[in-house]
Amino acid sequence: MGGRIECLPFIYQLPDWQGKIMKHAALGFRTHSGWTALVAVSLEKDQPRVLVRQRPKLVQTFTYEFRQPYHTAAKMPLDKARDFVSRIEEGAKRMAEGVIRSIQTDLRKQGYELTCFGLPLASTKPLPNLDKILRSHALIHTADGELFRRTLIYASGRCNVAGFTIKERELVVEACKTLSIKNEDLMGRLTALGKPIGSPWSQDEKFAALAAWLALFAQGQRGRS
Repeated sequence: MGGRIECLPFIYQLPDWQGKIMKHAALGFRTHSGWTALVAVSLEKDQPRVLVRQRPKLVQTFTYEFRQPYHTAAKMPLDKARDFVSRIEEGAKRMAEGVIRSIQTDLRKQGYELTCFGLPLASTKPLPNLDKILRSHALIHTADGELFRRTLIYASGRCNVAGFTIKERELVVEACKTLSIKNEDLMGRLTALGKPIGSPWSQDEKFAALAAWLALFAQGQRGRS
């Protein structure tokens, strides 16, 4: 196994909140069309511990029509398509914010302050305007994923949770380098993290937990500078 992870102790003094010293916690996401894997993590003696595991929905009606809004919009006139995508995104923002605020409240009761989040990103170029997106099936797929990632970034910001993002294809390599741990040891650690809470603990939850772990580490490094 690689060397020890060096981080600042993750404690935070909440001003006038019952006089408690709070430990830091981070959210990690791995996003899909209309939902996300979500894992909240803290560090105990520099090692990650899972506090929350959820798969919240980001659309009110969990059907293809709303889970893949750009696919649906491609069948509409451009003005209606723009309005439809906008409504789905605004609704997803509200739902994401509600989920994050609820977790914030629950974690505070347990002595944790949610201070940052980690989110793996797709390896894509910036999207063009809506008209060009809707004329390309590949861009439609990309845009659906990007919409729900945007909503999580927006909602986290609304909840005063700082962001850490990284391209998903670089997530494991960067984690091994940053945390000074071998790939096989990292994968074993991520698998073991889920054993106390059971299923589901798929690659979605493992990558979400890893993103949260890196977010906490990055926050600690910023605190040193």
